[in-house]
Amino acid sequence: MILSDQEILKEIEEGSILIEPFREECLGTNSYDVHLGKYLATYKDRVLDARKHNQIEEFVIEEEGFVLEPNTLYLGVTEEYTETHKHVPFLEGKSSVGRLGIDIHATAGKGDVGFCNTWTLEISVSQPVRIYAGMPIGQLIYFDVHGGITNYYNRKRNAKYIQRTVKPVESMMWKNAF
Repeated sequence: MILSDQEILKEIEEGSILIEPFREECLGTNSYDVHLGKYLATYKDRVLDARKHNQIEEFVIEEEGFVLEPNTLYLGVTEEYTETHKHVPFLEGKSSVGRLGIDIHATAGKGDVGFCNTWTLEISVSQPVRIYAGMPIGQLIYFDVHGGITNYYNRKRNAKYIQRTVKPVESMMWKNAF
């Protein structure tokens, strides 16, 4: 079941959902709008290796914006830091962003109960498009979880994305044994 705006507010008041900064005007009927942070990154190497720690180059989106180009994966980040302690958060792109040909996540739209961080965005575009820091980029939707939880994300020994950050984080696939 998806939480309504009233339920999201109730869970924020009870502390099971945290959104910083929280702006009530960003609360939709059953979602919360998140915004693009000022940092972007691209991988330094054109060919990525799943067993290797692929390095990124970070840069700041200046006031005049930044033009995203096709055939490049950009890592972005949300302005908002979130915590979710008893719901499953899903990050979806806003339809206005999709209509500009911007995809904000390749595969990682679902968070885990216990996820506490900003959201790294896996951004790609179908044609060149100028973006700006602070623009609405996506929306968080919260789902109820049925049953008890043993493995909260922020308590897992092998959780790879728990260090709080305001910058995009590169893939940590290389930490997996395969």
